[in-house]
Amino acid sequence: MTIIKRGLTALAAGALSTALAVPAFAEPVKFDFWFGLSGDLARVVDTLCKNFNASQSDYEVVCTSQGNYDATLQNTIAAFRAGKQPTVVQVYDVGTATMMLSGAYKPADKLMEENGYKIDYSDYFPGIARYYATSKGEMLSFPFNSSTALMYWNKDAFAKIGKTEAPKTWEDVGADLKALKDAGYDCPMAINISGNESWQLMEQFSAIHNQPIATKNNGYDGLDARLEMNKTKFVQYVTDLKKWYDDGLIKIKSKDLGQDMVQAFATGTCQVIMTSVGDHGTVGKTQKEGMNWDVAELPVYAGTERKNSLVGGASLWVLSGKSEAEYKGAAAFLNFIHDPKTALFWSTNTGYIPVTKSGFEYMKANGFYDKAPYKGREVAIASLTASEPTEITRGIRLGNFTQIRAEFGTQMQAIFANKESVQDGIDALVKNGDAILDRFQQTYPNKTLP
Repeated sequence: MTIIKRGLTALAAGALSTALAVPAFAEPVKFDFWFGLSGDLARVVDTLCKNFNASQSDYEVVCTSQGNYDATLQNTIAAFRAGKQPTVVQVYDVGTATMMLSGAYKPADKLMEENGYKIDYSDYFPGIARYYATSKGEMLSFPFNSSTALMYWNKDAFAKIGKTEAPKTWEDVGADLKALKDAGYDCPMAINISGNESWQLMEQFSAIHNQPIATKNNGYDGLDARLEMNKTKFVQYVTDLKKWYDDGLIKIKSKDLGQDMVQAFATGTCQVIMTSVGDHGTVGKTQKEGMNWDVAELPVYAGTERKNSLVGGASLWVLSGKSEAEYKGAAAFLNFIHDPKTALFWSTNTGYIPVTKSGFEYMKANGFYDKAPYKGREVAIASLTASEPTEITRGIRLGNFTQIRAEFGTQMQAIFANKESVQDGIDALVKNGDAILDRFQQTYPNKTLP
């Protein structure tokens, strides 16, 4: 072999040795995030995930919609049993008790601490944080998409009855609805009475009036809690709603009947509705041209000291049984979501509200609430922070609550169809709901909520 050939061979061998010594670029650690939003909201979540992936190169979150909240929880349970659970999952508010008792999670506060992130949990609005915290205030999951219920009112219609403000009491509501009817409006107010409306009709009403849904401080103090809304102001409230319905002041609107509440309001068909702040954007995009409308806090009965309303939506849980690398990715993802800049993105592209005070202040500083289409959404924050949460208004911690909501819809429909009296219908709701709670308690014998 010539000197040149020997030199080239040695050079090639050296180059190969060097190449083998240089580590290949590490692939980002992938982890799964399952969520229950669909349609436009699912597209926003996808963008949020892409933004996180673009913000760093160590981790890649793979985000998959499960279609809805119920499916997300059920699919997660099935996946966990098969050892194929996601790292992060979005669980709706009423699934909190089930998650807490499952033990199938890694506490969010411990996850963040172990991975070097310092989160000021007092930055979360109390009415939001305490819904997802333990009785000791420990954050087991991270609040994500949050909302509360508001009254939407048509300012043009109210101007015709000489009113420039939304009614603040239910006594005023009754008078205003009658005036609207007398002024020629066929549908002064729209409601729906399916299980989905338990949230605004029963749960929100009870919270702002500081009235319990169940014993044991709405279930926070034990699995032996049982329903008691048949002994509270809720009975008077349903009685008034039924009377106004009988008098033609309220119409029932639903998709099954051809037009839901939000559509009925946006088109000017009905002048008042109660729905989530999350519908604020939908009304703005679909409203009748030139219609003037606004939102206000839900009314209370005269003489009531208003309390904070309840948060709706979901939180993010990190599941057990995953690798340390995946947990590091999950922590980075939760920290990204916690950033006030993400709050601005999230609220701009959805109707949801910021979950932290810093996020709210950042949005105000950027003029988010100064003009349409976002002006008015700050009312939701005022509603959620109307008081320090009481033992009643911190939330509802009842098992199988989705089934109780369905029972609510069944009994409300019986009441409005004159098949049962108001008191008998709510008594039946309590009786059947307690049977649901009995079964849940038997599923978790000798267990207590954290």
